[in-house]
Amino acid sequence: MHDFLWKLEQLVPRGDPAYQHAEGNSDSHIKASTVGSSVVVLVEDGRLVLGTWQGIYFCEFDGPRQRRLLVKCVTD
Repeated sequence: MHDFLWKLEQLVPRGDPAYQHAEGNSDSHIKASTVGSSVVVLVEDGRLVLGTWQGIYFCEFDGPRQRRLLVKCVTD
């Protein structure tokens, strides 16, 4: 996770003067668009089906601020 966030900061630095968004949080919008805002994960026998090195991280690029996490379970 640290390496991922470090590389994102290198690619999309906070406060780059080239950004045109007036609110000053352009980097957050670009990072959120790059990472995405949703994920679909299988659950088997009550456990997430993830690979050995996979994980799910909730990233807040424009905060700290209070957010809601929504989880929807769909059965087959």
